[in-house]
Amino acid sequence: MKNKVIIITGAAMGLGFAAAKEIAKKGGNLVLVDFNEEALQKSVNELKDEFPDIEIISIIADVSDEEQVKNYIDKAVEKFGRIDGLYNNAGIEGRQAPLTTYDINVFKKVIDINLMGVYYGLKYVIPVMQKQNYGRIVNVASVGGIRGVLNQTPYVASKHAVSGMSKQAAVEYGKDGILTNAIAPGAILTPMVAEAFKQVNPDDPKAAEAEYAKRNPTRALGDPQDVGKLVAFLISEENGYISGQTIAIDGGESNMYGNAE
Repeated sequence: MKNKVIIITGAAMGLGFAAAKEIAKKGGNLVLVDFNEEALQKSVNELKDEFPDIEIISIIADVSDEEQVKNYIDKAVEKFGRIDGLYNNAGIEGRQAPLTTYDINVFKKVIDINLMGVYYGLKYVIPVMQKQNYGRIVNVASVGGIRGVLNQTPYVASKHAVSGMSKQAAVEYGKDGILTNAIAPGAILTPMVAEAFKQVNPDDPKAAEAEYAKRNPTRALGDPQDVGKLVAFLISEENGYISGQTIAIDGGESNMYGNAE
């Protein structure tokens, strides 16, 4: 990935930051996008200290705003002249509530960020990649994009849509040298997942983590680094023929029916 230019949204922490580290290890230049300015700057500083030979620019953006998405694509092209990969990672869980009582405003916000944010990224990066006749795109779905998750209707709806849209992009733009995939992380212990466990058990979120881990075939939660390594492969030239796939990275849990014993 030496000298490749990779955009990562939601780059300040969690799965975005983990992927940034793996890409930086391979020599890729980075365009890091996030809504949280303070957290993003902290992550940029850490990456620059560890990987002084790569170029990094950071852009504050709300991915649910089309103009801000267009702006981060334009700035990446202005700086580097090309975009080799886009990791559409920014997303939120929303709140946990039953389908019939879910707050409609929160529902719309989840859709705007998780689905429309990914769509806007595709809309503006694909024409750049078409001119190059090369591109790699990884969109973040979720195991919630391949099955139901209790009390998370808009999250599940948005992530199923991301999976479908990834297939659509693969079909339409494979002829242009653009490979598009989605990943479906399970319970990877990121700040967002940790917050979800706080909602499940406000008094003892660690107990909620332990209880959830029991259901997994590995009896453990995932590490962001594992996801980062998968993304770094899919978004690199090493991936020459994988496209239109939604790849689960969940310790095998999505293959189970019922709870583990």
